[in-house]
Amino acid sequence: MHLKKIQEALKTKNIIFTYTEEDNCGSLDFQFRGLRYHIWEFVDGDIWGVETNVYHAGKSEDITGDYEKEISELILSWPDMAIPG
Repeated sequence: MHLKKIQEALKTKNIIFTYTEEDNCGSLDFQFRGLRYHIWEFVDGDIWGVETNVYHAGKSEDITGDYEKEISELILSWPDMAIPG
């Protein structure tokens, strides 16, 4: 399983997501405040990264380096979602 820090951040914020894995790369799709987001992991040679639109919902960008830490910290800074029920 990949993108564990990001999955934990989403769970902490009560954001429902789907996780899939293909070719040893993780993929997360979720919705927050009516906008759809994606985080798609990739490997290019020996460089790991993600393509994501978490910074700009209408625009994807590639992030390399410690992308899990960067994205999980961003998600944890978002307002809490209401807990259903």
